[in-house]
Amino acid sequence: MKYNNIRRKTREVAVGTLKIGGKNPIAIQSMTNTDTLNIEATVDQVRRLERAGCDVVRISVPSVEAAYTVCKIKEAGIRVPIVADIHFDYRIALRCAELGFDKIRINPGNIGDEDRVRAVCEACKERRIPIRIGVNSGSLEKDILAKYGAPTPDALCESALYHIMLLEKFHFYDTLISIKASTVSDMIAANRLLAAKCDYPLHLGVTEAGGGNRGLLKSAVGIGALLCDGIGDTVRVSLTDDPLEEIYAAKQILRAVGIEGQSGLDIVSCPTCSRTKIDLIPLAKRFEAAVKEAQLEDVPVKVALMGCVVNGPGEAREADVGIAGGMGEAVLFRHGEIVEKIPENEIIERLLREIRNLRDRKQHE
Repeated sequence: MKYNNIRRKTREVAVGTLKIGGKNPIAIQSMTNTDTLNIEATVDQVRRLERAGCDVVRISVPSVEAAYTVCKIKEAGIRVPIVADIHFDYRIALRCAELGFDKIRINPGNIGDEDRVRAVCEACKERRIPIRIGVNSGSLEKDILAKYGAPTPDALCESALYHIMLLEKFHFYDTLISIKASTVSDMIAANRLLAAKCDYPLHLGVTEAGGGNRGLLKSAVGIGALLCDGIGDTVRVSLTDDPLEEIYAAKQILRAVGIEGQSGLDIVSCPTCSRTKIDLIPLAKRFEAAVKEAQLEDVPVKVALMGCVVNGPGEAREADVGIAGGMGEAVLFRHGEIVEKIPENEIIERLLREIRNLRDRKQHE
């Protein structure tokens, strides 16, 4: 069954020129980690994120002065929607709405009384700016935390529903919601509960996931599990790393789940066994690096790297092109059909050529 056949139905929300929810593609987000007041560094990072394929960029706005960064970003010709991340001071949110941010991210419970929430809702409604409600395990209301004793999935969901009700009280419905937790199972359970109780678009992410493989694995499990349920309309892979790595990680997760509209190069390879007569493990690593250097990662082609001809072409029959190793050589196959033998030292360059040919053919179809 294809992903789009099981995707949760949600309302559609416009974030600048980007539409999130409904039947729109899953949007990839990231957040700058520069000093917002350093205009040059922030603009440069936003520009690099945009080039990498980021659909939405969030910027921390700790002061009214920092809010003016968006003006410089817009002047620099950046087209990706910019989100203001606001904590505590509702006046900053009001200023961000006036200056032209494309979305405001708040936790309604930490910006003050209902009059302040109303003011933010009215300012955003007037300018058709959506609000993302952000709920996480460290921001629960005292009464909800006391009720459940801990930031459980039920507590997180109840907090989100409370904030939804608060915005709806002021007739604001242009809303996106995120429930994040550093515990993967809690993040999954809380989002499943919320998905069953509202039709607002959901922003997925595992907060404080960490860096390297640890952060990627936690995010892949949490985000991937929900996407396989058909839950999720936009994602951010929160990593202790260069924000660009978040974009690459998000793309990998979406491709691994099989999200349509997020196609790219899909590399499948066998884990190797005693039948393997080619040094496949380092070959696979060199091939991955070569693909990245050749900027072929976005080509919608499936490539197989198999260790032997015993079951290589058969198991990888669905691959557009692939190789199955032999002693000092490999057979090249397309859709399971063996084409020819090639020397081991020519494998990578030959596969790159095959990918380019397939790319060019698809572009002319």
